[in-house]
Amino acid sequence: MWSNLAAFVAASFLIALSPGPGTALVLRQSVRGRAHALATVFGMELAVAVWAVAAALGLSVLLTASEVAYHALRITGAVFLVYLGVKAIRSAGRPLPEAPPAGHAFRAGLVVNLANPKLGVFAISFLPQFLPADAGRGALLLFALVWVAVDTAWYLVVVGVLDRVRGWLVRARVRRVLERVSGGVLVALGLRLVLDPR
Repeated sequence: MWSNLAAFVAASFLIALSPGPGTALVLRQSVRGRAHALATVFGMELAVAVWAVAAALGLSVLLTASEVAYHALRITGAVFLVYLGVKAIRSAGRPLPEAPPAGHAFRAGLVVNLANPKLGVFAISFLPQFLPADAGRGALLLFALVWVAVDTAWYLVVVGVLDRVRGWLVRARVRRVLERVSGGVLVALGLRLVLDPR
């Protein structure tokens, strides 16, 4: 099983490297400071943990079995991504407002990943590939938690790098470009979630 686990860690790391809504959200929140970026990461990873454990316990199969639940969650996630993206684009060029409590960033990260049913579907198809046929529920949970740990570790590295260059990121011109780019990415990902039903 340990060779399977090593392969799973490598695959999880490669998946964590792929940019998505979380990367855009962390990038945007990093302008507000390390605490906000970390709160976003912890919210996102709590949601990933929920999906991973649900997949390990077989609960996320219910999501794929129910078309109504899947599409309701997908539309909710898409609307929230577009909302965050439009908000970012509209704030571009304005003076940096007083940062809201970090709890807002935590909730944004949590909702973005919880309202993404593709994470659940991905967990169902991804986790079992690395497990022996006779693996029990304990092994599934172990692999689920490893996935969360690898994803968290990667985003903590991203936050650390962004924190080092924050002085550059908060410059008016750079922040304006950053808000527009991250906002555009979030809107595009939201629209893609709507247009791509699976």
